[in-house]
Amino acid sequence: MKSKILLYPILTEKSLDVLEKENKIVFAVGDKATNQQIRDEVEKAYKVKVDSINVLNSFGKGKKAFIKLKPDFEAGKIVSDMGLM
Repeated sequence: MKSKILLYPILTEKSLDVLEKENKIVFAVGDKATNQQIRDEVEKAYKVKVDSINVLNSFGKGKKAFIKLKPDFEAGKIVSDMGLM
């Protein structure tokens, strides 16, 4: 999956913590990506429904999106389907 919206998943201790506790997955996203573009891309690529998106601009480090999925979907399943866990 090559896009300028979703760049790559971020797997750190903090991101794995929110994955388990809050059903959120964290992605590095393109600098110009909007919340709606991120929502559309995640829903299309992983066949899930997004509940909410919070974007964090880290100066010099790019942009991160914390994507909370609807309760019917598991963020952990996405990560394991990607072969990252």
